[in-house]
Amino acid sequence: MTVHRGPREWDAVRYDAQPLPHERWGRGVLAALPLAGDERVLDLGAGTGRDTEALLERLPTGHVVAVDGSAAMLAQLRDRLAGVGPQRLTVLRADLTEPLVLDRPVDAVFSVATLHWLPDHAAVFRSVAGVLRPGGLLRAEWGGAGQLAGIESALDRLGLPRIGQTCNFATAERTAELLCVAGFTDVDVTLTPDPVRLAPGGELEAYLGTVVLGAVLDGLPAERHRSVVDAVVARLPEPTVEYVRLKAAARRMAD
Repeated sequence: MTVHRGPREWDAVRYDAQPLPHERWGRGVLAALPLAGDERVLDLGAGTGRDTEALLERLPTGHVVAVDGSAAMLAQLRDRLAGVGPQRLTVLRADLTEPLVLDRPVDAVFSVATLHWLPDHAAVFRSVAGVLRPGGLLRAEWGGAGQLAGIESALDRLGLPRIGQTCNFATAERTAELLCVAGFTDVDVTLTPDPVRLAPGGELEAYLGTVVLGAVLDGLPAERHRSVVDAVVARLPEPTVEYVRLKAAARRMAD
């Protein structure tokens, strides 16, 4: 069995119903992004639009370009933001492993819990630099080295592929190096453990099955999904998802 690779679809409704730490991460990234309120900002990996909605509140006269690779996620985003007109919001489906093409540059790039899904960070950072105006800001966070250690160990014991086989859980040092090579300056990257404890039982099982183990379950018959989730849960010493977050701040070099 091989783990799913490439852009994947999600059960966006179930995803949105989970007690996501992503909301807290998004608030932190947004608080670190200085905005006057009239900028054009790229939300890279916008998902169901939770963070996009908060970003729009910070941009009363600005514009958000919300990009994601999942049609289901973007459908949920459109429902959430149905009252926002095209003068303030552009929604774009794109394969984020490919160079991004926009009709004009953005003033900032904002991204939450996305970049670990993209295997080639050198290419991603070049793509981001290519749509960001000189002097524009990058503020992002995603899964880093050491992420999901307990769950990866459980998958090893079950003879299943690691999530890290399809995700890029990078170090802070390597990330900073690649950002500099891609044309960024004022680079600041940190790696911070951020374990999330969930209620044992249904909450933990639903969260793992919907959010964490999707890339593994995609490679298995549907009738095995529940048993795999149960087997992983049984091998966790605590009902905890051992997140480790990479947080990056950078500025695109002036031409």
